[in-house]
Amino acid sequence: MNLHSPVPSVPSAPSVNTFQVDLRGLVDLLSHHLYSSPRVYVRELLQNAVDAVTARLAHDPAAPTRIRLTATGDAVVMEDTGIGLTSDEVHTLLATIGRSSKRDSLENARQEFLGQFGIGLLACFVVARQIRVVSRSARTPDAPPVEWLASDDGSYTVRTLPHDARPEPGTTVRLEPRPGAEEWAEPRRVAELAADFGSLLTHEVTFTGPDVTDRPLTERPAVWDRSYPTPTARRVALAGHCSRVFGFSPLDSIDLDLPVAGVRGVAYVLPDATSPAQRAAHRVYLKGMLLTSRADNLLPDWAFFVRVVLDTDTLRPTASRENLYDDETLAAVREALGARIREWLAELAAGDPDRLAAFLGVHHLGVKSMARHDAELFSLMLPWLPFETSDGRVTLDEFIRAHPEVHFTRTVEEFRQVSPIAAAHGLGIVNGGYTYDADLIALLPGIRDGVTISELDAGAVTAHLDPVEPRQELALASFLATARTRLDALGCDVALRAFQPVTVPALFLDDRAARHERDRAAAEESADTLWSDILGALRGSAPRARLVLNHNNPLVRRIAAISDAELAGTAVESLYGQALLMAQRPLRPADTSLLNRAFLGLLEWATHPLAGDPVTGASVAGQSAAGRPTGTENGTAGGAADTNDAGNDAEEDDK
Repeated sequence: MNLHSPVPSVPSAPSVNTFQVDLRGLVDLLSHHLYSSPRVYVRELLQNAVDAVTARLAHDPAAPTRIRLTATGDAVVMEDTGIGLTSDEVHTLLATIGRSSKRDSLENARQEFLGQFGIGLLACFVVARQIRVVSRSARTPDAPPVEWLASDDGSYTVRTLPHDARPEPGTTVRLEPRPGAEEWAEPRRVAELAADFGSLLTHEVTFTGPDVTDRPLTERPAVWDRSYPTPTARRVALAGHCSRVFGFSPLDSIDLDLPVAGVRGVAYVLPDATSPAQRAAHRVYLKGMLLTSRADNLLPDWAFFVRVVLDTDTLRPTASRENLYDDETLAAVREALGARIREWLAELAAGDPDRLAAFLGVHHLGVKSMARHDAELFSLMLPWLPFETSDGRVTLDEFIRAHPEVHFTRTVEEFRQVSPIAAAHGLGIVNGGYTYDADLIALLPGIRDGVTISELDAGAVTAHLDPVEPRQELALASFLATARTRLDALGCDVALRAFQPVTVPALFLDDRAARHERDRAAAEESADTLWSDILGALRGSAPRARLVLNHNNPLVRRIAAISDAELAGTAVESLYGQALLMAQRPLRPADTSLLNRAFLGLLEWATHPLAGDPVTGASVAGQSAAGRPTGTENGTAGGAADTNDAGNDAEEDDK
């Protein structure tokens, strides 16, 4: 045997320990992280009392169901005639965090009881300095009542009381507020919180304070479940309820009755348009107890135009019991509630077009959002949904009867630029620049036979404008060549057409492909050699933007007759800039430079010293040094005669 060899160690038995809980730390966790406000302590008191009464009724259906809340300012007291607790249950349930008598059968607890998480009365320490519980069990009526007295330092005592301390089964909970939390024990505040949380509880709850005794806090049945003599009376009652709960008078109300999902309630339609991005605030009760007034995951995103109040016994609350747990059950309920709102719209379309029109006048955006994902609903709403078109604000159903070939623009600016010209030439255009409109237009061929759609481009608009007679266009070939040369560097072609209205001298047309090509060219110019080669390789046959000059316009005809090529080019640049501004297009640096150059060029031309006059330079021959008319015949230096000529030419055209 080697005396120096190590002696093998024998593993010791593991020691069993229990977690130590710092109650002060737990209270801080509850009040600052789990719960949004100390107000929830009233809900915890109500929840325990209601569950205790429910448990006793299961044990004895003839038992009394009395729940009384009392607030004096110095203390808050909750009394119930519930199942009560034995001495062993007090130790096991009240002083053990996470333990609940309702967790033995979780599925049954979800159906019968409000509480599930076992935090219990300890949550009341968010406002209480001391909690005193006196309870007598209905299961062992001969046993004496038990007192559990706990402080916020984590200590508690349990003792047996004389029989006369609590003659009947049930529980009394007394809270003493801690310093700084006295406001939460004020009688008025306690009564308001209890009425807010417990107005729909199945068991009656009464409140007693300095000025009132046993005032009922519950209002059963719910307003949507009550009987009314007439439909009008019901609508008035629901409108009053909406005004109290949400602060607005609803445009309409929608019954939400889903027995399979255990949901019953009402949806109120907002009277004013609201943003789809605005977070909804729905009011949800769980088995009659208010769960949250700010539920934002209850309805589909498109249903932003309603606010909901409902009671449920199937949806699962979060640990804080202040919102709904987003699981498969909630997803199914959300889909079913959305279907019910769609049914309501279908009912209005079939039987009450006036109410539907009033609704769509405010909330057409929400319906369009819905219809994007529901072709059947879109087909149903087609005779009612308004769109901006070249024929005015009409429904698509009306529009496609006049224009089976539907052209649409992707932006509001494009539509506003071309719609007056399109209307004058019989071209049907729909403004697809508003939210959801382009998506809905794309659905048209699938729900209406014989309808075709196409995105409007510069070529389509130009093709619908009247061509100029070949001899007239040939006579202006030199002017058009000058105009194209001037605008070529800007990626813009020039075309000559005759169109209405005559007051529009030029029309700037482009489409997405043309804009992409301009952006690519601009990026190529500013890129280094490597990226310039790559961007150059991407150059395609995309159409260019187009400046369409209106031959019907007298100003355009006079510009085309200018013999000075430099002056004609400056005038064309001015028309291009004016057309850009009318189209509300973003100006590139090159466009801004052109506008400045054209403006200054025209000013220089208009104020050029006239030859022959020692003061004004007036030419005896009636011509300026630049070769333009001086105003003695066809115009003046200030342009007044040009304006008159334009009006005369227009009158001649009208004749």
